[in-house]
Amino acid sequence: MIHDGRESFGGYLEDLTPGDVFKHWPGKTITEGDNHLFSLLTMNTNPLHIDENYMKDHQRGRILVVGPLVLSLVVGMSGSDTSGKAIANLEYERITHDAPVFQGDTIYAESENLEVIESRSRTDRGTVYMKSLAFNQRGEKGLTLRRRFLVPRREV
Repeated sequence: MIHDGRESFGGYLEDLTPGDVFKHWPGKTITEGDNHLFSLLTMNTNPLHIDENYMKDHQRGRILVVGPLVLSLVVGMSGSDTSGKAIANLEYERITHDAPVFQGDTIYAESENLEVIESRSRTDRGTVYMKSLAFNQRGEKGLTLRRRFLVPRREV
């Protein structure tokens, strides 16, 4: 038998139960290259994220990872467990940067399913509401976000 991974990537509406917690694996170590490339691709040229010399005199003393990179990593890490079958991402909200993230930190993520709502207009889908957290290698929380995404039902 050949398994191509598509069926196990993400969940259908029936698979995503409120209260479930997913600890996403593996983590991702953020390199200097990751941070610089993401900063420059998004045109964020703030010296906090790209200028080591400038940061020597800053209160943090070293370059900070640009926040949307951490957000993107958490959403990406969660896909294989939760939103991999999503029809659409609908909303990102309540995003907080809870602690600084530095180049060299390894980010791990977990998500809690807060709510599942079956569509009233289309019986083949529903909305999932999740809270996701990012932690560094020391277990310090660096980011919190909530999001909604639309997923299909397994069977109609």
